[in-house]
Amino acid sequence: MIRSRVSRGSRVPAPAGRVAAIGALFWVVLCLCPASAAAQQAPAPEAEKIPLTAGRSTVLTTLFDITRIAVTNPNVADAVVVQPREVLIDGKSPGTVSLILWGAGGQRVTYDVVVDPGVPPLQQAFQNLFPGEDIRVSINEDAIILSGRVSNNDVKLRAGEIAATTAAKAKVVNLLELPQEGRSQQVMLQVRFAEVNRRALLELGVNLFLIRDEHVARTTTQQFAAPKINDAGALEGEGGIGSAVLSDFLNIFYFNRKEGIGTVIKALQQKGYFQSLAEPNLIAYDGQEASFLAGGEFPVPVVQGISGAVNVQYKEFGVRLTFRPTIAGDTIRLKVRPEVSSLDFNNGVTLQGFRIPALTTRRAETEVELRDGQSFAIAGLMNNTAQQDNAGIPWLSAIPIIGYLFKSKADRQEQTELLVLITPRLVRPLNPDEVPALPTMPGRFLPQGEQTPAPPRLQDGPPGVPR
Repeated sequence: MIRSRVSRGSRVPAPAGRVAAIGALFWVVLCLCPASAAAQQAPAPEAEKIPLTAGRSTVLTTLFDITRIAVTNPNVADAVVVQPREVLIDGKSPGTVSLILWGAGGQRVTYDVVVDPGVPPLQQAFQNLFPGEDIRVSINEDAIILSGRVSNNDVKLRAGEIAATTAAKAKVVNLLELPQEGRSQQVMLQVRFAEVNRRALLELGVNLFLIRDEHVARTTTQQFAAPKINDAGALEGEGGIGSAVLSDFLNIFYFNRKEGIGTVIKALQQKGYFQSLAEPNLIAYDGQEASFLAGGEFPVPVVQGISGAVNVQYKEFGVRLTFRPTIAGDTIRLKVRPEVSSLDFNNGVTLQGFRIPALTTRRAETEVELRDGQSFAIAGLMNNTAQQDNAGIPWLSAIPIIGYLFKSKADRQEQTELLVLITPRLVRPLNPDEVPALPTMPGRFLPQGEQTPAPPRLQDGPPGVPR
């Protein structure tokens, strides 16, 4: 019997069958790896789309029992399981959401629910009110857009008004086109302001005073300034006569030094006339607002609360015009707001030494519809003011004839009238070849003999010295 031994560190050759099995396994791995990588890179199957209209519902039927359901945005569309294999889908607002359904045994299906806005209620109202007109409505959170073509101006303007009333906070963009309507035009507004102010004043009053020996007397209704009597004798302790201090001699003054009798008469009649005229021209784009101010600003001091510091703010006054045009073919709809304000120092206030005037304002706001070149007038803005102040000393003013010496009165009348004449015109910008030439001077600024001579050059030397 022969035995063989294998020493440590020696190699025993592997059987041929084992080597073949390892090689086959390696070959299978190499073949499967590209296939698995390709399977990982393969795109997922596209989800099936479910079209739906906002405000409507549909029922989806599956081939398996539903165990769980998910919707990405319930505000766009919502789903409810009504049967083990039926799902009710409700469309709420325009948009696209994903609907995922799970079933028993690990089954899962994904759908894309596309919710279309459908026909808005406003567009349905237009179809009922204006049959045959092509009016399309697009609504978002900020604006209502009207597009399409209509037959006349009236339909275009009425459609814009109806859209504006349906959503007060949304802006209406009226893109409705008229037959043979060109590009959007601009509006030039020619405005003429005419203001007339008439004033009349009548003042009448008498103040009597007496300074004689030990007698001092004065009469006044306190409506006009009266002489101030100082008792000089009482101040000096000698019993002498007093003195009169006249702060205002008014219109008529008389004093008899020998008799010590004097009188001060206020007799004044005033008439004033004021006329103001402004002719501004404004240009605005269709649907955009433009404003104009011819006047100025006056400072108004404002006192801060805790610190007491005084800041100055400026308030505007003068002739102001604000308007917004809407063009529909050859028709222009205008929303105008003219305003005329002036400083009124009589009704002003005094604050920490600052004289702050008040504002007298005349304002109107209206909406009209005109054609190109037509005019309209805002008239009748009249203000009539009449004030009468009477004062008299009791009993003495009731005496016949001489009672007028103990009375005083002041009559004030003021009448203001404002006229605004507005003419809109459709304009377009001028091309370069249409710009008129600017005016030029027919002659030179200075005659030939009076032109300033040129200064001498350095190489010529000083004037009057030959080289």
